[in-house]
Amino acid sequence: MHPITEPTRSGMLSVSPLHRIYWEESGNPQGRPVIFLHGGPGAGASAACRGFFNPEAYRIIIIDQRGCGRSTPLACVKENTTWDLVADIEAVREMLGIERWLVFGGSWGSTLALAYAQSHPERVAGLILRGIFLCRESEIRWLSEEGGVSQVYPEQWQRYIAPIAPEKRGALVQAYHELLFGGNDAVREQAAKAWADWESYLIQFEPQPVDGDGHDALSIARLENHYFTHLGWLEDERALLANAHKIRHIPTIIVQGRYDMCTPTQSAWELKQALPDADLRMVQGGHSAFDAPVAQALVRAAEEFLTRNKKGRIKVSFRRPVDWLGLQPNLPAAEWV
Repeated sequence: MHPITEPTRSGMLSVSPLHRIYWEESGNPQGRPVIFLHGGPGAGASAACRGFFNPEAYRIIIIDQRGCGRSTPLACVKENTTWDLVADIEAVREMLGIERWLVFGGSWGSTLALAYAQSHPERVAGLILRGIFLCRESEIRWLSEEGGVSQVYPEQWQRYIAPIAPEKRGALVQAYHELLFGGNDAVREQAAKAWADWESYLIQFEPQPVDGDGHDALSIARLENHYFTHLGWLEDERALLANAHKIRHIPTIIVQGRYDMCTPTQSAWELKQALPDADLRMVQGGHSAFDAPVAQALVRAAEEFLTRNKKGRIKVSFRRPVDWLGLQPNLPAAEWV
């Protein structure tokens, strides 16, 4: 990864009478603009996310989406849909005076990146997508209902279903919705921790025990459940694959971990079929952007976009291979064309 530099400026943008979202800018103010879209929904972004981009060459924009991270109010699902988030991204672009930018998103961030690009293709210079999630019922069932990834991690699955009464385990997303949005604080936090622990366990190629309490988990658990319950507001005429033709001209790199247990390869493959010119890169990793093989592929993709000309062709090549242990590339200065 690249060195983590401090933001050159940051703030809170009012996007509705209720919601204010956190935004920050780091790197080179004259560099190639890129926006990083975090996952979840509800995960929020961290300083480490800046490390995918060369701070000498990129103008790095990061936001926390509605209801999570440093945005307020925390864990709020009112006025919180995919299309609200798309409008927020466009509001940030307009506020910063950026004409076009590279859009980088993984997991739920890939969902949001696709929705944004299909809504505003003229504003997207390129897409880097990781761990493709199209927010379809089949994908949600794989992750959150019995019969999918539950068969890979049966021990952890028992912890996930523990808060749910046995008679309600046939529809776990709905059962969790009742706990996360009803009851008292203790019930909500217990449910939130079980939901978040299950997903957090799955994102690592080598799963690790999960820290954190129920209160910390509320934003990701409530927002994910809220979006899953509504299938991301991406059904029928708004389905992402059905609208892929709108963005076929946009240079796209897809990075997919072969052993991704959260967002299996099928969705990345289907997206590639819908975007024939996209570059699908399979790596021997899991779901997390910070798994070494995945991180390396993402950093490489970001470096390659620095060398593309207006037609999307590679303009210059690396002077020497990137040191993928230190991830310190030695690149010629790249102009933003």
